[in-house]
Amino acid sequence: MLLRSLSSRRAGQGGSTRARLARIVSRAPEVMVKVTGRPKGKNHAAAHFDYIGRKGDVPLETRDGDILTDKEDRAALARDWGDPVYWRDNSTVAAVSMVFSMPAGTDPDKVLSAVREVARSEIGHEWDYVLALHTDTPRPHVHVTVAARGDTGKRFNPRPQMLHHYRERFAEELRARGVTAEATPRAARGVGRAGQSMALNRMRQRYMAGTAPAPFANQKITAAARDQLAGRSTAPDFVVRGRQAWNETQHRYLAAAKRLEASSDPADRQLADQVRQFVGAGRTPTIHERSVAAMERKRQSERSRNRDRSREGPGR
Repeated sequence: MLLRSLSSRRAGQGGSTRARLARIVSRAPEVMVKVTGRPKGKNHAAAHFDYIGRKGDVPLETRDGDILTDKEDRAALARDWGDPVYWRDNSTVAAVSMVFSMPAGTDPDKVLSAVREVARSEIGHEWDYVLALHTDTPRPHVHVTVAARGDTGKRFNPRPQMLHHYRERFAEELRARGVTAEATPRAARGVGRAGQSMALNRMRQRYMAGTAPAPFANQKITAAARDQLAGRSTAPDFVVRGRQAWNETQHRYLAAAKRLEASSDPADRQLADQVRQFVGAGRTPTIHERSVAAMERKRQSERSRNRDRSREGPGR
């Protein structure tokens, strides 16, 4: 009952519920799957293939197992996917690009093997695709770019529920290869709203490097935190909803712990302790909450320094 809402599949599928609970409370590495773009027309698709293929340095693997390294081959595939039957070729989505990734330290070959099986079983029956493994960042990740038009003309348009299903399948295939992995919703882990977009992260990196001004989103977060600290506003709705969701979730975890405590199996009682520790650690604060806390610490520090000055008296 606790984990039924965490899965995109029927309860009972995807392995032992007890094993999944153990992975969650031990904070097993979480897989990530997200849509990163939708190239339009053959020119945009060709540029995207050049990017994920590092202009030939990284091989592109097709649905049929072919390996593309030549620019001509990539351009030919882009023309094939470019939807030439539409009059407005350059405004029609030719492909959907996704990224499947794992935390640093994960075997890249196992990541690629797991993604290859997910793509074959979940996408390849209808849509063509290419895979590209990148290891130039700490997190090994695979770019999966799928033709927007399928073999029967069906459009590829993954929704959040389907992306979560891909996450579950990705984690399942990694575990089959000996890699500990899990795919749970953020609310089940006490994590708030999704991370920032890749574009915003890049803007923040440029700001930190001193090559660009602060993103407008930073200013909005700072202003909202100041307003809350000054009493001019309350916490944003997404923060309130996150706290409420975590309250409901932790009640379910504690009910599961109570049930496990009644078991005659020492392993179940040990898991009950782990569940309680997981709940006791609390939820992960959002960027807004961290900003408010940082401003509050700064204000308390300034008050403390002012009190120290007043005790010393003038001229000291």
